[in-house]
Amino acid sequence: MNGARLRQKAIALVAGLLGCAAAVGGASAAPSLPRVKPEAVGFSSPKLKKLDETMQAMVDTGQVAGAVTLLARHGQIVQASTFGKRGLEVGDPMPVDAIFRIRSETKPVTGVAMLILYDEGKWSLDDPVSKYVPEFANLRVAKMDAEGRPVLTPISRPPTMRELMTHTAGFAYGITDDPSSSADQAYYRAAVLQSESLGELVSKVSTLPMFAEPGTLWRYSVAADIQGYIVEKLSGQSLPAFMQTRIFTPLGMGDTAFYVPQEKVGRLAALYDADATGKLIPAVEGSWRDITKPPAAPSGGGGLVSTAQDFARFAQMILNGGDLDGARILQPETVALMRLNQLPASFAVTTNGTAGVLQPSQKPFPFALGMGYGLDVAVAVDPAASGAPVGPGTISWGGSAGTWFWIDPANDLFFIGMIQRLGGVGSGLDATTRTLVYQALEKPGL
Repeated sequence: MNGARLRQKAIALVAGLLGCAAAVGGASAAPSLPRVKPEAVGFSSPKLKKLDETMQAMVDTGQVAGAVTLLARHGQIVQASTFGKRGLEVGDPMPVDAIFRIRSETKPVTGVAMLILYDEGKWSLDDPVSKYVPEFANLRVAKMDAEGRPVLTPISRPPTMRELMTHTAGFAYGITDDPSSSADQAYYRAAVLQSESLGELVSKVSTLPMFAEPGTLWRYSVAADIQGYIVEKLSGQSLPAFMQTRIFTPLGMGDTAFYVPQEKVGRLAALYDADATGKLIPAVEGSWRDITKPPAAPSGGGGLVSTAQDFARFAQMILNGGDLDGARILQPETVALMRLNQLPASFAVTTNGTAGVLQPSQKPFPFALGMGYGLDVAVAVDPAASGAPVGPGTISWGGSAGTWFWIDPANDLFFIGMIQRLGGVGSGLDATTRTLVYQALEKPGL
C-alpha cells in the first residue's frame, strides 16, 4: 500500500473516532463526475432551461433562499446549476459545493452501510431483529381491551431485519407529540431522538409501545436509527467511522458528515421555515441538532449533511451496481435487492395514507398507487399507475429540510435537488422537477 493511501486511511480513522464522517483538515471537494453536453446523452438543452427557470422562479418569488440541482446520465453530469443565496442574511451566492442538511436522505446511506455488512454475511433479511438487539426480546404493542382502553400486550412475533429496513417492523417515530398515536406520543415524551447514544435510543425504544404488530402495515419510524446501532454493534466501529471508512472515503465524498466542522461552516446553506403568510423566516434547530458539533447519537435516520457533488457520487455508485472508480461498495446483486420492492403483495393504500394489509384485490402499494418500498428507499413499481414519468425500478427519497433525489436505472440517470426550507415547497419540487427532466429527455433509449 502506498504512502498516500496510508495517509488517507489514517485521516479517515481519526475523523471517525472524532465522530465526524468527513475528512479533517479542510478536505477538498469531491471529485466531480465528467461533464457532457445534454444532447450527447439524449437531452434537449432548450427544454432543460425550463428546469432552471422554474428553480429561479422559486427564488424570485421568495419561496426558497437558494438551491442547487444536479442531473446526470450515463455517468456524466448533464446539468449542474445554482440559484439564489446561501443565506438571506449573509447574502453570498449559493455555491455549487454548498453543504445541506439532507435529513432523511441519510436513510439510504444507512441502508448501504447495513448492506455492506449483509455482503459480509453478518446478518440475513429474515433474522429477527432481537438476534442483534436483545433489548427487543420483549416488545409490546397497545391493543384495546373490551372496555376500549389501551392495554400493552406482547407482540405476536419479533420483527425481522427485512421489516426493519422497510418500515414494516411496527416501530413508531416520535417526531411530534402526535395525539392520534399513543406510541408516537410515548416516543416523543421519552425524547427518543434526543438520546445521548444509540445504545440509549435502543434502550428507550425497548420499553415503549410499538405502533403496530410487525408486518401489518408501513409506518415511517425510528427504524434507520436502530439500524445505525446495529451497524455499530456488528462492525465494532461508531456509525460515523464506519460510514467514513467504508462509504465516504472510497467514494470521495469529502463533505458528507454527521456535522459541519468550523472550516466548512462558510459553505453551509441557511435553514428556513415559513410564517403564516409564506414568508421565509430563519428556522430554529434546537441545541440537540446543532450540526456544527459532533452528535451524541449519530442519527442513521436523519443526521447527515452533504453536497450535490458528494451525493452524485453516491447515486452513481448505485447506478453502477455498487462500485465507482474502482471502489466496490456493494455487490451488484445486493444493489438489486435494495432496489426491489420488499412489501408483501397484500399491502395497499389506506384512506389516511399509511399502508396496511387489505384485500388482495386492492393495489399493493404504499404512499401512492404504483409505489413500493425497497431497503430504505421508495421504489417505483408501476410508474404508469402513479403518473410519475420515471422508469420502472426508480428509487427515491427526500429530507424534511427540502432535499430530494431519484435514481432511474431504466434510463441510466439520476437527479439531485437541494434547498433548505423545512417541509419543502407546496406539493413538492420533486414532482415538478421530475416532470421537467423527463420532458427534456428526448432520446430515452440513447
